[in-house]
Amino acid sequence: MSRNAEVRRDTLETQIQVRLDLDGTGAADFDTGVPFLEHMLDQVARHGMLDLEIRARGDRHIDDHHTVEDIGITLGQAFERALGDKRGIQRYGHAYVPLDEALSRVVVDFSGRPGLEYHVEYPRARIGAFDVDLFREFFQGFVNHARATLHVDCLRGRNAHHMAETVFKAFGRAVRAAVEPDPRMEGRTPSTKGTLV
Repeated sequence: MSRNAEVRRDTLETQIQVRLDLDGTGAADFDTGVPFLEHMLDQVARHGMLDLEIRARGDRHIDDHHTVEDIGITLGQAFERALGDKRGIQRYGHAYVPLDEALSRVVVDFSGRPGLEYHVEYPRARIGAFDVDLFREFFQGFVNHARATLHVDCLRGRNAHHMAETVFKAFGRAVRAAVEPDPRMEGRTPSTKGTLV
């Protein structure tokens, strides 16, 4: 069964298109106008073994906020669609990822219930031209529309770039673990309620 999705989101502020294959090879192709976010999304694709293509146009003459948030929303919608009824998946995933002095932990549950705990204290407000506050907006948009619970913790770090990279690599690894088929589930839903939708 193919586990892929294509989602388009058009608003007065942004136009976003996402193509996602959960059983990919880590291939990534982005055109968003937000280079540092693209660098982070490349980590998600490669470490999550997802094929991911994102095209985005937004009101970046104001700032990057709407574009980054709406990419998170649309990516979440693509996950929700690609996972379908979630039968036979692991459901939970977690990962710890280091990069030099930085270490992050990400835990995800494709539970059907949106929730975000985000604990990352960057030592500066920007990485290059990118406003680090927008990472929270990206993840909030994702969980709301993937209907997932996500805990993101940067446990230590001094270099903001390293910290961000560990967060997104760990996110990719955690998602990869959660969406993997569980052969012992034999197509059953990993919930005592019998549903994750």
